[in-house]
Amino acid sequence: MATLCRFRHLIGNTPILQIENKIFAKFETYNPSGSVKDRMVGYIVEKAIKNKKISNNTVFLEATSGNTGISLAMIGARLGKKVKIIMPHNMSEERKLMMKLFGAEIIEVGFNDFIGAINLRDELLSKDENYWSPLQFSNPLNIECHRNTTGPEISSAIYQYLRIEKKSNVFGAFVHGSGTGGTMMGVKRYFDSARHSHPKFVLAAPAESASEHGIQGINDGEDFLLDTSQMDQIIKIKTNDAIDRASRLARENGLLVGISAG
Repeated sequence: MATLCRFRHLIGNTPILQIENKIFAKFETYNPSGSVKDRMVGYIVEKAIKNKKISNNTVFLEATSGNTGISLAMIGARLGKKVKIIMPHNMSEERKLMMKLFGAEIIEVGFNDFIGAINLRDELLSKDENYWSPLQFSNPLNIECHRNTTGPEISSAIYQYLRIEKKSNVFGAFVHGSGTGGTMMGVKRYFDSARHSHPKFVLAAPAESASEHGIQGINDGEDFLLDTSQMDQIIKIKTNDAIDRASRLARENGLLVGISAG
């Protein structure tokens, strides 16, 4: 079976870009499939390979709104694995096309029915031992990945900038949306354990309900790994404002990003 050893170096170590005077963004589109999910999927797959949980007959399976499915399809193609993705039928056609280009099979469930997608995934896992899933919504390795990779990268880049610019050694806030909650909780755990100043953790959440907003990949109906009690602040973002900001990032900064980044 192929390994990720000649591929893993492409994941992570993404640049941090200055958007405005005091606003920086981690440019995760530099990951090979174009999103932060490459980190988590690659990390969990590597652990599974080392622990002999993936065999020659393994079929990758996951419930997703899109980006995790794209990452799993990409890595599955690298490893020569069949990949099956379960997702609500109203997710973007662009995401479905990317998964199909990597050779994945897509199983669609009802409108915004993420819980139904997860339940179907779990049912299939229980019926066939050849299925393997990263279990992104409940796997603590999702948090561990970002605690060990994303958090240290952010810290190193921001504090290096502050030193070079001779700014006060203050990192004000980390602002992020939550799909599974893995990135937010992992970065928070890193800074909780760090010795330097601790930023506030601000959750950006859709202003509309999970069934009404149009920001795919965020607020899929449950908090999953996210512990909202550990957030310093929660800010509500209207879908139209997120769309407008993503458009402005393209026009004003030359950055093509998704609505969740907006």
